[in-house]
Amino acid sequence: MGYRTVVMYMEIGCFVVCMCGWILVSSTMPTDIWTWSEVSNVVLTTSNYYSNLWKDCISDSTGVSDCKGIPSMLALNWDIHMCRALIIMCIILSFFGSILVLVGMKCTKIGGSELANARVTFAGGMNYLIGGMCSMIAYSYYGNKIRAEFEDPNYMEQKFEIGVGVFIGWGGSTLLIVGGLIYSIFAGREGCHSSSKRYATHQFQDAYTFVPTQKSVVSLAPTEISRSKKPRTISSSRASSISEINSVTKTSVTYSYV
Repeated sequence: MGYRTVVMYMEIGCFVVCMCGWILVSSTMPTDIWTWSEVSNVVLTTSNYYSNLWKDCISDSTGVSDCKGIPSMLALNWDIHMCRALIIMCIILSFFGSILVLVGMKCTKIGGSELANARVTFAGGMNYLIGGMCSMIAYSYYGNKIRAEFEDPNYMEQKFEIGVGVFIGWGGSTLLIVGGLIYSIFAGREGCHSSSKRYATHQFQDAYTFVPTQKSVVSLAPTEISRSKKPRTISSSRASSISEINSVTKTSVTYSYV
């Protein structure tokens, strides 16, 4: 099994994980029980209070429940607005992350080259990762607020406990963070590593090349002329030495003949 096949199966698994996380986070928006509290004065009369980011509800032991929406958005605390905004951002980013991942996955063959697919997949993984972090911050802050109010002895209002919606949100955020992190690591390694290879030679090649200037060309000209003159001087000295040897031999021959 090659590396490309392993990455392809990994992308499919991460896509399933991220989609499950996105569905879980989206399902917490209509979930009523983010906080709940039970008040029982008598055994036969028990009331349950529960609420989420959008409405407050109450139910009794007979099964009758009544919900009331939050009347004014401007009268809410800033933390409720922050949690709403972060969760909606998570849902939107995860939606666009799913589209980018479907385009860039190796098994779909929708995108262009391998480098382009890796970069598109990296962008989708970053959307999943950022969306998961946004929702994790929202659920963690909301749960910590409920815990702090429950453990505070000076808090005299109705105390609530953490409901099922927050736990589902924690699970979905964890899936989004894990899937987006794996996408970002593998796709980012492939896309960024190949781009660094491509731009490395263009970035450092001109730094070590020698470009001759006009002064260097002019300075090189006398050296070339002097190099061309050296063989001529050597050849003339050789010719003069040979002529001297010939004259010496001729005089020696005339002396011996006499």
